[in-house]
Amino acid sequence: MTLDPDIILIDDDASVLEACCQVLELEDFSVSPHGSVTSALTGLRADSRAVIVSDVRMPDHDGFDLVAAVRNIDQDIPIILMSGHGDIPMALRAMRDGAWDFLEKPADPVHLIETVRRARDHRRLLLENRRLRLSVDDDGWETRLIGHSAPMVALREKLKRIAAAATDALILGETGTGKEVTARAIHDFSGRKGRFVAVNCGAIPETMLESELFGHEAGAFTGAREKRIGKIEYADGGTLFLDEIESMPLAAQVRLLRVLQERVIERLGSNVELPVDMRVVAATKADLHAAARKGDFREDLAYRLDIARVELPPLAQRKGDVGLLFQHFLGLAAKRQGRTPPRVSAELLAELNGRAWPGNVRELRNVAERFVLGLEDRADVDRAAAGGETLEVQMDRLERAILLDSLARNDGRVGATADALGISRKTLYLKMRKFDIAAQGDGEAG
Repeated sequence: MTLDPDIILIDDDASVLEACCQVLELEDFSVSPHGSVTSALTGLRADSRAVIVSDVRMPDHDGFDLVAAVRNIDQDIPIILMSGHGDIPMALRAMRDGAWDFLEKPADPVHLIETVRRARDHRRLLLENRRLRLSVDDDGWETRLIGHSAPMVALREKLKRIAAAATDALILGETGTGKEVTARAIHDFSGRKGRFVAVNCGAIPETMLESELFGHEAGAFTGAREKRIGKIEYADGGTLFLDEIESMPLAAQVRLLRVLQERVIERLGSNVELPVDMRVVAATKADLHAAARKGDFREDLAYRLDIARVELPPLAQRKGDVGLLFQHFLGLAAKRQGRTPPRVSAELLAELNGRAWPGNVRELRNVAERFVLGLEDRADVDRAAAGGETLEVQMDRLERAILLDSLARNDGRVGATADALGISRKTLYLKMRKFDIAAQGDGEAG
């Protein structure tokens, strides 16, 4: 067997095997041809990048045997079955058992190439997602803040430095970009032994916020029957996360500023100063300095919080990360529901990559949840087709999305992208010109 080929091709008809092999190799796929299932599966590993293309009806082992054998090795390896017209019911049954797709023989070369390409892209994405889940090379940062886009790589490097420093931090980001996830990562990788204590300043009534943060003594106000430890004191030795800090009332801001400067608190109704050792991580979707100019936020507190600033990129700027995140959330949702993660087509991934995502990562997670429950499918793609888009327009939109995704995952490197897509550099440049995709200037010879 060719060492980890793109395609394992199986057919007991030598002429069909040779013809299909030539078609695929002309498209720069590496192909390992075999005349039997037994030969083809010798040495197949669970981490293989290969896609299997096989005839259904063969003398020793048929498509059912193939699907069963491959599922025992790795149930996510795509199997594309080729069947004569009379074997289509058999092929459909094999698909229900776990085959990825089927083609009617004789296979149209264009259809064969496109089907194989989608299956290969799906397989590579799945393997990449597995690698992320199992990655321990960077102390777990990559599994907490998932993404290979340039903004996410830069973000993780910055967060590593902040986590290791004894300083407060300010996280800026749109709704749904993962501010609390980021704050928890800072805490978990900081080495601080205390708790991570989260407070949503916008969700607590103004009359209760100071008591919630600073605590109170018994009798401090009407209804205060017992002493209460506040969130700040509770976070001693750990991290206090103040979400929606822009919503904090001005009176509470004055008291918080003193805590940040002196690291002591006084419970409501007490004159006793209590020392606190904590890191404060505040989060906001607003410009605190602009709010200060309007009188809605204390300027001195804005500057005190804005020491180590972290700006989270919106999902629309994280080209190439949507597929990884979607697969990650699918796995989590399926595990919660006790189900097998559903198969995701290249078309769906391309459609997801093309969405605006105003709700950012949170919106993507919700889509994955609905997809697992069968409540979300390729609705937008179907609507586009029903809206009058021709097949050519839809295919062009899909191809452009795949090119952008692959370029992003390969940091704009044309050579690496061409290799990943299984095409020549010349073909890639022509397609980039067709779809008005600018080269990133990665220093590779064209």
